[in-house]
Order: sequence, then C-alpha cells, then structure tokens
Amino acid sequence: MPFTILFPDSRSEKLDIERTVVGPDVELVNARQDRFDAVEASAWENSDAIVLRHLPIDAKAVPHLKRTRIVVRNGVGFDVVDLKACGDAGIAVCNVPDYGTTEVADTAIAMMLTFARGTASIDAALRADLKGGWTHVHNVTARRLRGARFAVIGLGRIGTAAALRARAFGMEVSFYDPYLPNGAELALGFTRMRSLPELLRAADVVSIHTPLTTETRAMINAAAIAAIKPGAYLINTARGPICDTAALLDGLKSKKLAAVGLDVLPEEPATLDDPLVAAWNANEPWIRGRMLLNAHCAFYSPDSFVDLRRKAIETAYFYLRDGKLENCVNAEYLRNPRKKL
Repeated sequence: MPFTILFPDSRSEKLDIERTVVGPDVELVNARQDRFDAVEASAWENSDAIVLRHLPIDAKAVPHLKRTRIVVRNGVGFDVVDLKACGDAGIAVCNVPDYGTTEVADTAIAMMLTFARGTASIDAALRADLKGGWTHVHNVTARRLRGARFAVIGLGRIGTAAALRARAFGMEVSFYDPYLPNGAELALGFTRMRSLPELLRAADVVSIHTPLTTETRAMINAAAIAAIKPGAYLINTARGPICDTAALLDGLKSKKLAAVGLDVLPEEPATLDDPLVAAWNANEPWIRGRMLLNAHCAFYSPDSFVDLRRKAIETAYFYLRDGKLENCVNAEYLRNPRKKL
C-alpha cells in the first residue's frame, strides 16, 4: 500500500530533496499553510506521516490524525508537539537533532569571540566615526579566553561540539547535565558540575544547549543571574523561553553579566515590547557592545538546510517502510504504536 506524507507548513515550493529519498509509491502532500485549520481536513486524516516545521500538533489536533503513525519535527526542538497526546494515540514523535550541530556550536563560539575581541563593537564605532573610533576602548567586553572557564548547560551533540571548540582556545570546560550518564566527563576530559548554581558560580562563559522542557523553561531567571560569576558572558543558541529576558536585562544593567548573546527569544520575531530588546535597539552607552541578537538562525547554512530536509523525510519514510524508529522523543508515552493499515 502506498504511503502519504504530509508537509503542512513547508517552506519549499517543490519537495525535490524529499522526492530523492522516497519511492515512487509515496505521495508527498505540500500544504504550505500556517494554521491547522488552513490545511484540508482530508490531508490530516489521510496522512501516514507528518513532517512539520512550527505548526502545533496539540491534543485537539491528534484526533484528526486518523492514519498517522509518525510526526517528525523538522528541527531539533519539539515543544510544538504534544508528546503525550501523540503517544497515547500510538503516534511516534521524532526530531532531527543533528542537522545543524556544527553551525549552532560555531555560532555560540562566534558570539563568545565577538565579545572577547570586540570585533562587532569596534566595527560599529569605526562606521560611526572612522577617525575618532580608531581605538581599542570600544571593546568594552574584552577578556583573555585562555584559562577562562566555558560552562555548558546540556552536553548533548551541540553542547559537546561547542565545548570541544572552546577547549581548542585553551579554555577550561565544565558542564551541567543531570541526564548524561556518569563517566561522560571522564571520556571527554571535562569537569562535571552537579547543580546549576555550582556551574554558574564558576563560569566565565555560559553557553546554553538544552531542549525546552518544563524543567528548563525560565531556567535562567533572577536566581540564576544572582548565582552567576560576576562579569560572565551568557550565550543562548538553544530555545528562547529558557531565559527570562527581564533577568538578563537586570543582569546587564547591574553589570553582573558582562555580555549577553541571543540567537533565540521567548517571543519571536523580536519586538520592542520586550524591554531587553528595546534596550538593545536603543543602543544606549550602558548596553552598547554588550549584547548580540540573532534572528534564530544559528542553525542555518545551505548545507544544513539540505541535511535537515533529507534527514526529516528519511526518519518518516524509513519508519513507514521498515518500522525503523530513530530519534523518538516520546518513547515514554508510546506504549502501543500504530500498525500499518
């Protein structure tokens, strides 16, 4: 029996990369919508698999997925999918955790280097005044990285890649990850911290690489900033809601934080309604050169985009065809997986 794979909110006009993976008996439905109810009901009901970007699949949506055996989040994060509701219905939920590993790790290190060497702030000063800006004083976050401590929250694929890069700069590496098996620190030569406050107290640079869960939501809050080593950089290339931006703003104002680099925000796209974004946008002297903001694009390179699309369709197709389940994120709820009809 042929399979039908639905792409409810794809960016691609043509699913050309996906077509190279699947067989000729697979129907690819490219809806390209931004709301659940904008996709035809029959498309939801007849899909054997769903590959989605950001369109939520919640408990209300699951009853419409009458044939669906697998939902693949076309990215690393999976907070847009109700894992329990899908699992209770026998639907596997998977992600693509390894498509932009090096790009995100590179972005975290790039932000750290930008603060340490002041490349962005000095460039901006020279653009504003070529003669008057010809000085080192605009690098207000300068520091020597050799011997400094790079602290990773979440030592998964990306966290490990970032940590290895930091070590190449002569930095000491520590991490906090309560879900990593004992002994990982011995294999890598890193220092394991048993609590978040312990990690923060020792950190010169904090780099966040954890998924968004109920446990990690607002993990970096006022208490975390109070615990952090004075003068630290904080960099988040993971998920926006992990950081309370009000706490970050207070940390910058008080100079407890030397610098903040964000690829992600709790609300995206960024708006001036967030006081932290408004302060960054105003570029007043107290924050100038101390904050970097990206547009949730740390994952991106032309190569990573190809990897993302290919890996997502492979995960869905191989499960339908062979029963091979990879990168399942709702295994704890998936007690009775749906069978092929």
